[in-house]
Amino acid sequence: MLLIIPAYAVTPGEKLPDPAMEARARAITGELRCLVCQNQSVDDSDASLARDLRVLVREKLKEGMTDAQVKEYVHSRYGDFVLLRPPLRPGTILLWTAPLIALLAGAAAVWAAARRRRAPAGPSRLTAEEHERLKALGVESDKD
Repeated sequence: MLLIIPAYAVTPGEKLPDPAMEARARAITGELRCLVCQNQSVDDSDASLARDLRVLVREKLKEGMTDAQVKEYVHSRYGDFVLLRPPLRPGTILLWTAPLIALLAGAAAVWAAARRRRAPAGPSRLTAEEHERLKALGVESDKD
């Protein structure tokens, strides 16, 4: 219980015999987003599409591609969304700024709610007609 061991979805049949190449494959699949789970890397996901991408990455490494070439190959097929850290460009600016926008919107909502709660509405002034009705009832009112 004291040690937390990361759980990987890689099955023994997927692993490469060469430990160095397997480490490269793990590094690459750790940077790719599972297109089914969306918040997991391909390396961590149990989805069948993630398994297919893990196998694809290992096949490309066996063919002799570099890590950058494998990532570019997968990126060219699936687009920016497959990358856990997409490049900063006009088309992905929302992906990078969405957390900041959400944080600022939340802070603005909290600030507005606190401001509303802090400024209680003062007592409203009575109209002349209301003063007359109170006088008829025998209640004294402070007329300003």
